Amino acid sequence: MQPHPFPFAPWVWRDAVTVLDSPTRTIAQDRGRPDVGLLGYEVDAVDGRIGKVDEHNAELPADCLLVDTGTWLTSHRVVLPVGAICEVDHDAKLVRVDRTKKHVTDAPAYDPEHLDADDYRRRLGDYYTDSYRTSPTDG
Repeated sequence: MQPHPFPFAPWVWRDAVTVLDSPTRTIAQDRGRPDVGLLGYEVDAVDGRIGKVDEHNAELPADCLLVDTGTWLTSHRVVLPVGAICEVDHDAKLVRVDRTKKHVTDAPAYDPEHLDADDYRRRLGDYYTDSYRTSPTDG
């Protein structure tokens, strides 16, 4: 596989204009956080639906998305760095990521007690960055 042509920046929105260009978004609603306007949006991986942006997303730093990948009976939440998002479709209320379902669910475990810890962010960033060294959809 060819290496990804650009360095991956896990904590940077790739297309901030698309994220911020929501017809229902107001500064009062999101207090400058584009991720808050995505609450409840479905999340699609390259190989299908992965879950929804979790209602507790605002408890995370603005450069992350909290995604519930569980079923209606169970909850399994994972953290995605915003750099993994390749598209936001506000009309369809859909966030697309360029990772596989397996890659997302195999990410370092979400631990709300240590979410702000430098070690967790480093491990999460390294996990996603490593996959971009080979191909955007390898996982």
